[in-house]
Amino acid sequence: MDVMDAKARERLDALRRLLTHARERLGLDLGFRLWDGGFVPADWPADAPAIALADENLVAALLRAPKAETLANLWVAGRIDILNGSIFDLVARRPSVRTAEVRRSLDRRLALATGLKFLFLPRGSDWPLEAVAAEKEGGDARRNKENVAYHYDVSNEFYALFLDRRMVYTCGYATDWDASLDAMQEAKLDHICRKLRLKPGDRLLDIGCGWGALCIHAAERYGVHAHGVSLSEEQVAYAQEEVRRRGLADRVTIDIRDYRHVTGKYDKVSSVGMQEHLGFDQYDAYYETVRRVLKKDGLYFHQAITRPAKRRKKLLRRQNPEFRLLTKYIFPGGELDNIGSTLQSLERHGFEVHDVEDLREHYQRTCRHWHDRLLARYDEAVALVGAPKTRLWLAYLAACSIAFERNTVCLYQTLASRRHRGASGLPSTRADLYA
Repeated sequence: MDVMDAKARERLDALRRLLTHARERLGLDLGFRLWDGGFVPADWPADAPAIALADENLVAALLRAPKAETLANLWVAGRIDILNGSIFDLVARRPSVRTAEVRRSLDRRLALATGLKFLFLPRGSDWPLEAVAAEKEGGDARRNKENVAYHYDVSNEFYALFLDRRMVYTCGYATDWDASLDAMQEAKLDHICRKLRLKPGDRLLDIGCGWGALCIHAAERYGVHAHGVSLSEEQVAYAQEEVRRRGLADRVTIDIRDYRHVTGKYDKVSSVGMQEHLGFDQYDAYYETVRRVLKKDGLYFHQAITRPAKRRKKLLRRQNPEFRLLTKYIFPGGELDNIGSTLQSLERHGFEVHDVEDLREHYQRTCRHWHDRLLARYDEAVALVGAPKTRLWLAYLAACSIAFERNTVCLYQTLASRRHRGASGLPSTRADLYA
């Protein structure tokens, strides 16, 4: 064995000692497979969940840049992987102690001595996310279209691997917690239509209509005339073909259009998962547009992901490292409001708020369905979009499900109308929603 081989073996043995020490101190029920094929602990079952480390250079990369973006690159490149399980298995087996407690629990001398052995190694060459351009803030129609295309125009075939048969890419509605994804999305579409009190002959505008599911459902089940707008060329092409296939061309129109360019008047307006793409600076223009196109006695349905309010309003624009990753690599231009601010915006722009419903746990289950379905068709996804993007989407869907489960983000449905004198015209209770 030459000198370099001996040093490499020394580094491997040092990491093995540190991982063994960490598992004992933290009570960690998780194994590690190192780049030589050996496990920590040595007798870890080959079919049990384990973290796989592909090379020693990733240790150096994490030491020099211990941040979420480094970990994301290593995950997307497959240099860090999970054997015999998913991200959810890893989270379920994580220590129940905080990061600061982890640091205090470890032998600092052992950790420092081990780190020094790796610190000056090169970081390795596979960094797929570095080729992604910096995130773009939302704003004018051109920039908004670029941001939407980045996320939604991956390919309809890719999304079809994990979405339901209607291609709905927003929170489902579980009438029971064990409901299938198809059942959740059908129930959600119906829940929205009931909240809007749709009736035959109504004109419905769906802003950010996706693949057209709500417009089609509302036309088929409630007899409305629906108009959907989106900035995604792939979504609109799919939706237009689906409208033709179902013989709904006389009742449903779908086109590529910025929401600010919509004209005419509508009895009902819906926005499902649209606000997250706008950016805070566009809210005034958005709500002004909705009020402009909504008839005096019409109803507006608003569904959006939110985050908890901050003690000081100026902190609302501050993003944690995980959310910065999301806006850079998944949703460029995205920002999340809080429900209090959403309600204030509606009132400031002349709306009366009638109903607010939290569906956080429904979205946790929806994202888990999406993750598990994509994982089950992993090879097909890789063939369509490549391994880095597939792994990125798996991490994103898992992270979203976990965030909703931990209550760090929420999902609210809000029903409003243009404020006016006199009766609202709505039923006296919500009983009609569940009849």
